[in-house]
Amino acid sequence: MVRRVLSLTTGRIAVAVLAAIALLALFGPLLAPQNPLATSDHTLAAASGGHWLGTDYLGRDVLSRLLDGSRVSILGALEVALTALAIGAVPGILSVYLGRVFEWVTLRLTDTLVALPFLLFAVAVIALLGNGLTQAMLVTGALVSPLFYRVARAATLAVARSPYVEAAIVSGASIGWIVRRHVWAKVLPPIAVALAQTIGVGFVIVSSLTFLGIGVQPPAPTWGGLLASDLGYLSHQPWAPLAPALLIMVTVWACNLLADAIRDVSGEAGRALVNDRKARANRRAEAGPAPAGGV
Repeated sequence: MVRRVLSLTTGRIAVAVLAAIALLALFGPLLAPQNPLATSDHTLAAASGGHWLGTDYLGRDVLSRLLDGSRVSILGALEVALTALAIGAVPGILSVYLGRVFEWVTLRLTDTLVALPFLLFAVAVIALLGNGLTQAMLVTGALVSPLFYRVARAATLAVARSPYVEAAIVSGASIGWIVRRHVWAKVLPPIAVALAQTIGVGFVIVSSLTFLGIGVQPPAPTWGGLLASDLGYLSHQPWAPLAPALLIMVTVWACNLLADAIRDVSGEAGRALVNDRKARANRRAEAGPAPAGGV
C-alpha cells in the first residue's frame, strides 16, 4: 500500500508535507533561536533580523514559541488519533464475532458517545481529572472513537459474509486466527483512511482546546494558544495569526490529502490502478526499443 500511495502525486505531496511537520515536532524546540518563555521590553515588535516573526505582547520571540509549541500540538493530535483507534477499532471488529450481547453493548456505548456534547463533556472531564494535555487528548480520543468503531464494524461485516471466512468458522478456526488471517488485511485500508482523517481532526481539536486554554497552561506555547494570543492584538499586528493558522491549515490539508490517496489505492480502485500500470508496462515491452535512426 505504501508504494501505491507514493506512486500518486497527491500521496507524495502529503507524505512530504507530513514528514516536514514530523521533523518540526522532533527538532523544532532545538531549532528555536531564543528562549520561548523569555520576556523582554520589545513588545509587539515587527519582524526583524533578531525576531524573524516579531515578538508578542510580552516581548517573547514568536518564531521560537512557534517552533517550541509544534511538538505539543503534533503529539496531541497523534494521541487523539491513536486513542480513538485503540478504543474504536478493536471493539468494532469483535462486535461481529462475540455475540449479540457484546454487539448490543458496544453499539449503545457508541451511540452514547456520539450523542454527548463534545466540548462540554471534555471540559467537565478535564475539570475532574485536572487540566493537562494527556487528560484532554484521552477524553477527546474516546469521543472520536465511534468513527473507528463504525468503519471497522462495516468492513468486518463485509468480510464476515465471504465464503472463505465462513469456511474457516465451520472448520473450527478461532476468532483470533480468523481476525489475524482474513479480517485484518481487509479492514486495514478503511481504518488507515480513517486514521489519516482523524489525525487532521486531532489537529483541529487540539488547536481548538488550546485556543480556549484547555489542556496546556500558559505560558507553554502551542499553535492554538499562539493563535488566541495574537487575535487580541490585531490592531498592532494584523499579520500575526497567519503563521500558526497556516501551519494548522497545511497540516490538516496534508492529512486529508493522504487519506484521499490511501482511499484511491485501496480496494477495487487500487487493483484497477495496479492492473492499468501492468498493462501499460506490457505494451511498452511489446513495442520494444525505438529504432536508432530513420529509414
